[in-house]
Amino acid sequence: MSDLQDAAIQFAETIQTAHINKHPSTQDIAPPTAADSKQRVQIDDTVDLDDVSEVGEGEIPVSLLRPTPRKPVMPPLPDLRFEQSYLASIKDAKGWQGVTFITLRDQLVMPLVQGMAWTLTVSGWRHWNASTTFTGRTAGAKIRRWWWGVNNWTIPNTS
Repeated sequence: MSDLQDAAIQFAETIQTAHINKHPSTQDIAPPTAADSKQRVQIDDTVDLDDVSEVGEGEIPVSLLRPTPRKPVMPPLPDLRFEQSYLASIKDAKGWQGVTFITLRDQLVMPLVQGMAWTLTVSGWRHWNASTTFTGRTAGAKIRRWWWGVNNWTIPNTS
C-alpha cells in the first residue's frame, strides 16, 4: 500500500510541477472567450416595418439592429497567486543564495515588519485616544459623557 501511495504522491507532484508557468507575463490575464466578441443589440423603433419587404414572418431585419453602447470595461484583475509573483521575484536571483534571501525577505521579514508596524500604530492610536475620549469638547465627547451619565457609569478620571 505504501508503494501505491508513494506513486500517487509522485504523480501529483509531477502534474503540479508541469503546470508551473516558467515565464509568466507581467500582464497575465485570461485568454479571450466567445463572450468577448458578442455584442448586445437594440431594435431601432424609428424605422417602419411596413417599408421593409424582404423580411420573412417573425424575423427582424438587420437594418433595425443597433449595437447597445457598452459600459467602460474594468481593467483585468491582477494575478494574485503566490506562484506567479514568487517566480517574478526570483527570476533575476543569482544562485541559491539569492533565492534564499528573496524567499526569507518576502515570506518572513516583510510580513513581520508589516505586522509590527500595524500593531505599533494601533497601540499608539489606542493609547492616544484613551485620554481624549472624555476630555474633549467635541460633539462625540459630549455624547459619550452624556451616555455614561444616563447609564450611571463612573467616568474614568484621566488627569
